[in-house]
Amino acid sequence: MDPEALAVAVLDSLLHRFRGLKRQGDGALAQCGEPDLKWRPDLESNSVLVIVQHLHGNMQSRWTNFLTADGDKPDRDRDGEFVERIGLSHDEILRLWEEGWTCLLSAIEALAPNDLLREVRIRGQALTAIDAIERQLAHVGGHVGQIVWIAKYRKGASWSTLSISRGQSRQYTPSPRD
Repeated sequence: MDPEALAVAVLDSLLHRFRGLKRQGDGALAQCGEPDLKWRPDLESNSVLVIVQHLHGNMQSRWTNFLTADGDKPDRDRDGEFVERIGLSHDEILRLWEEGWTCLLSAIEALAPNDLLREVRIRGQALTAIDAIERQLAHVGGHVGQIVWIAKYRKGASWSTLSISRGQSRQYTPSPRD
C-alpha cells in the first residue's frame, strides 16, 4: 500500500471511530432527563453535565486551529470545566455536546493525508498530528464510557442498550465497519 493510501485509510478509520463514540454518547444522552445529566455518584465524581462541559472545552481548545496553534489555548479554563454551571437546561447541555463534536469532526475532516506527520503542540509538547488525534480518541473514549455508565445506572431497567443485548450475541451480524 502506498503511503498516501495508508494515510487516507487511517483518517477514514479515525473519523469512523470518533463518529462511533459520538453515536454512543448521543444514545446515552437521549435517554437522560435533566436530573440524570446533573446526577453524580458521589461528591468526588463528575456528572454527565460536567463531563460534557469538559469535553466541550477540551475539543474546542484542541481542535481550533489544530495544525497551527497549541492545543491548550490560553483562554481555556480547564479547571472551570469541572465546576457545574448552574442553570444549564437539557438543550443547552446538548448544544455544548454538539459544538464540541462539530469542532473535532470538522478539524479531522479538513486534514489531508500529508498532515498526519505534521508537528502539533499540546501544552508546548511536540506531537505528530496522528499522535495527538489518537491521544484525543483515547481521552474522548474514556469520557463517553463514563457518560454511558452514568446514564445506564440512572435508567436502570428502562435503559435501552447501545450495543448487542444480553443473550443476543449469536444473532448479531456486524456491519462491514464495526
